[in-house]
Amino acid sequence: MITRLRSLLHKKELKVFSQLTSPVKIQKFLDSLPYSTEERYRCPRSVLLDNKAHCYDGAVLAAAALQMIGFPPLLVEMLPNDRDDDHILAVFRQKNCWGAVAKSNFAGLRYREPVYRSLRELIMSYFESYFNIAGERTLLGYTASLNLSRFDKFDWLIHDSAMDVIDDALNGVRKYRIMTPAMTRKLTCVDKRSYKAGLLGSKQSGLFKP
Repeated sequence: MITRLRSLLHKKELKVFSQLTSPVKIQKFLDSLPYSTEERYRCPRSVLLDNKAHCYDGAVLAAAALQMIGFPPLLVEMLPNDRDDDHILAVFRQKNCWGAVAKSNFAGLRYREPVYRSLRELIMSYFESYFNIAGERTLLGYTASLNLSRFDKFDWLIHDSAMDVIDDALNGVRKYRIMTPAMTRKLTCVDKRSYKAGLLGSKQSGLFKP
């Protein structure tokens, strides 16, 4: 399967992927890309061509890069309330523990070391950093992981059209709540210091307006 993936790529694209030899190197590459504020989905080829990505684009590229170094290409969607954007992670396991790679406009919603014993544990590590521009904590749940190998027939590595197919599939996978309604009613806003840290380096035009 990896051989087939590589066969879809041009030499310049292969050169980029050949340098992404670990999850942390994949994260550093995502961090180097300007954050896209466009309402457009880019496949990994388009991300490399346009040199920009938002969280969904970045997660799919990261999943492709993870697959090329031996991991399954898995996505997990984090689900907020209706006053915030969702967020997508490319997740991986090492020694039975979960980690994540992600592109985000928020400083705290990116890489996680593979030290979490379950997906729920991994998702909970993002709770404190998941807030909107009003400072409200917004994370409510997450999805089961989605293996992008299911979509190989759509050549998701090189075709933007496959991104809509993957997005539709994410909407249909099992969802898990981490917050009860009673818990959400008692949530406090983040403090000013955490708010400032979370928005460090963010692109203001790409922030969700509740």
